[in-house]
Amino acid sequence: MSFDGDGCGRILAPAEALPDLDAFGSGFLWLHFELTATDLSHLVDAGHVGPRPLAQAVFSGDEHQRVTVEAGYVGGVVADLPRPGARPDASGRLHFVMGPRALVSGRRGLVESPDATRAGVEGGQPILSPALLLETMVGHVVAAMSATGQRLAEELDGIEDRVLDGHAGDDRRRLGPIRRNAVRLHRQLLGLAAVFHRLEEDDAARHLHGPAVEAAARLSQRLDALDRDVNLLAERARLLQEEVAARVAEESNRQLYVLSILSALFLPPTFITGIFGMNVKGLPLADDPQGFLIVMALSVASGAATYGIIRALGIRPPRD
Repeated sequence: MSFDGDGCGRILAPAEALPDLDAFGSGFLWLHFELTATDLSHLVDAGHVGPRPLAQAVFSGDEHQRVTVEAGYVGGVVADLPRPGARPDASGRLHFVMGPRALVSGRRGLVESPDATRAGVEGGQPILSPALLLETMVGHVVAAMSATGQRLAEELDGIEDRVLDGHAGDDRRRLGPIRRNAVRLHRQLLGLAAVFHRLEEDDAARHLHGPAVEAAARLSQRLDALDRDVNLLAERARLLQEEVAARVAEESNRQLYVLSILSALFLPPTFITGIFGMNVKGLPLADDPQGFLIVMALSVASGAATYGIIRALGIRPPRD
């Protein structure tokens, strides 16, 4: 895409010549590549995308988030969110080299920010410089992460309401993915914020790219605030997991208490009926017409006595 002095961008036709960025004039150029399908070695070797060492490092297969300033160019790798249709465990990355009048970016796989930025420019959004273009792209990443965090927060609110109402159900299974997503989001935000903090504090960037440093400061503030919210979200999910686990354990203890009491109550009657069920001579009440009733009375009395002993010992069911 080519941007004029008013910040209006348009997509260049395949046969159209690229503007001469070394000539006097206004405007800048945005080149974006799918790195898995494009060989940039000839452009990198010719120095068309910034200093060769910087470009080689940025567009290599290393996906760690970082930023470097060299010879008036800023290069880096920052986090991006995978677009719908990407692998569920994919971690998107945006590679870029920014110069005075050009931004060269690339990606591996489906990510959000380049397409969202292009759609905004085609819709009439003006972008006046490469630094503002990079800020716009990262701003889409921050907005997408914020929307993801809001969705996770709403799910947590629903689970928390059910837990407080005493209806935890299968929420323990739902809390696991929410906490995992929140932790992954926190990691991405932590690395992304660190990149722009380094750019903000880099003396070389401060002297060569004042607008870039200002954009980095604005992004750092947004990322720090969002990271705090996501960190609290992960902590809420952990606390809810612990509370749900405690409630499940409490319910299990209550059920075990009932089973234990029933076992204790039926143990003496079982012992009595076992004795009178022996096939030996000399059993008492064997010839008594009231023998059955007497044995049943002894069984009931033994159960009642056991219950009285349990109450006397102060054994109570677990309380909420």
